[in-house]
Amino acid sequence: MHLLINIDVPDLPAAEAVYAQAFGLTAARRFGDGGVELLGAQAPIYLLRNAAGTPAAGDSRRDYARHWTPVHLDVVVDHLEPALERATRAGLVQETDIREADWGCIVRLADPFGHGWCLLQFTGRGYDEITT
Repeated sequence: MHLLINIDVPDLPAAEAVYAQAFGLTAARRFGDGGVELLGAQAPIYLLRNAAGTPAAGDSRRDYARHWTPVHLDVVVDHLEPALERATRAGLVQETDIREADWGCIVRLADPFGHGWCLLQFTGRGYDEITT
């Protein structure tokens, strides 16, 4: 299986700038003015320009205000604090304090397009610390 990540955004140049600055992603291919492929993660991320108010899933319309979704993206980093600083400088908003867990630490963020992100720093054996 090959995983592709697609993220709808209302402003393609702004989103490309945010994700490049926040996560160090780089544009690989452009699909006219409707999309861009970003590389630098384990799976390619495709930013897809879709205006607010256009049809989404079912009867819903795209809304780029902060929203909850059962799917979000985790970015694993070596050092959480500098990654958090970089992400907030790029325009993401920190939504929680940094929380420590048996496997490491996490902080929740929202991008300017309403999507949820988490930064994680694993310590020790990472998630293997909590497996049984």
